[in-house]
Formats: sequence, C-alpha cells, structure tokens
Amino acid sequence: MLSNYKTILWDFDGVIMDSMPVRDKGFEVVLQKYPQEQVSLLMEYHRNNGGLSRYNKFRYFFEQIRKEDVTDDKIKTLAEEFSTVMLQNLLDSKLLIEESLNFIKENYLKYNMHVVSGSDGNELRYICQCLNLSKYFRSINGSPTPKNELVKILLAEYQYKIEDTCLIGDSFNDLEAAEINNIDFVGYNNEKLVDKTENYIDSFLNDTDTF
Repeated sequence: MLSNYKTILWDFDGVIMDSMPVRDKGFEVVLQKYPQEQVSLLMEYHRNNGGLSRYNKFRYFFEQIRKEDVTDDKIKTLAEEFSTVMLQNLLDSKLLIEESLNFIKENYLKYNMHVVSGSDGNELRYICQCLNLSKYFRSINGSPTPKNELVKILLAEYQYKIEDTCLIGDSFNDLEAAEINNIDFVGYNNEKLVDKTENYIDSFLNDTDTF
C-alpha cells in the first residue's frame, strides 16, 4: 500500500513519461555510422536494462559488442550528442503518462517525492522544468551517478527511514536499486516484474492502496 509510505522515489522513463521510443531513436541516431547488427545488439541490451544510464550503455557497446577500448571523452561526446536528440524530442507533454502524473499532482503534498533516474540528471531537470513538473519533487536526480547510489545518497541526505520509503519503477535495474538499499520496490508498467515483487501497480487509475 502506498499509504504505508512517507517517501516515494520515482523512476522517470516508462513511469512518468513514455519516453522509451524516443530514447531508442537516440541511440540509433548517435550510432548510425556503426554496423546495424551491432547497434541492434545494443538496442536489445538497452531495452533489457531500462534503468541503466546512457554512459553505461555506450561503454557496453564498445567494450562488449565491438570489443574495443573507448575513452571517457568519447563516451562523454556520445552522451552529449544523445542529449541533443533527447531535448529535440522529449519536451512534449503528450509523452507524459497521464495516470501516474495525475497521481503525483494529487498526492505530492502527502509524500516526500523524488525522481531517481538512469537518464542524465541535467537533461532530466531541464525537461521537468520545461514541462512544469519540478514543483512536485523535492529533488530530481539522474546519471552519471548510478541509480543505487542516488537512492543511497537521498536516504542519507534527507534521513529517510527505509521502512517508510519505496521506489516505483519499471525495470529490473530499479528493482536492484531498491533491494541494494533495503527499501520496498513497487513495480509498474512492466508485466515481467509482476512475479518479482509483492507490490505491483496495474494502473494508477485503480485504488493503489490495494495494488
């Protein structure tokens, strides 16, 4: 039951915004000069690891798929190109998931709400500012800091009790970040998570106290 918690940590992509198709496009655009079969392998990894940052995914592309070394500067350049594509396509309120957004609007004064995302933190804060979402969250946090570290930092900085805190996410990376920090995980928008957690929200349009 969400009413059991005082603090809710929100993943962003797939939970607050239906942004995955746009992020798919971002990788395809930035890596368009590389062999299609290699990019396809990355896309598979990307979709199976929604909570991981682009920094991790670009490194995986070079080191694991292409079997070559890659510099931090190269990763940074690709991440910046990716961010440009994102800001051209994600500043669109139509991509927001209405039911979760309505829940946030109706309940943000009842809970301590934060965003913890695998997306770039600066980019995410800009998107939330442009779409008038920032006011609903006490903080908006993203990569390059890994999500499990973001959760750890928030728990310490705000002195939240782990028993009063949950993380709502749509990926196994979100589940892992919650488990590492000993907080409850609430699955949403990914049926593969139904059997992985006792708490799963089919729809915020339903009574979320009953999951």
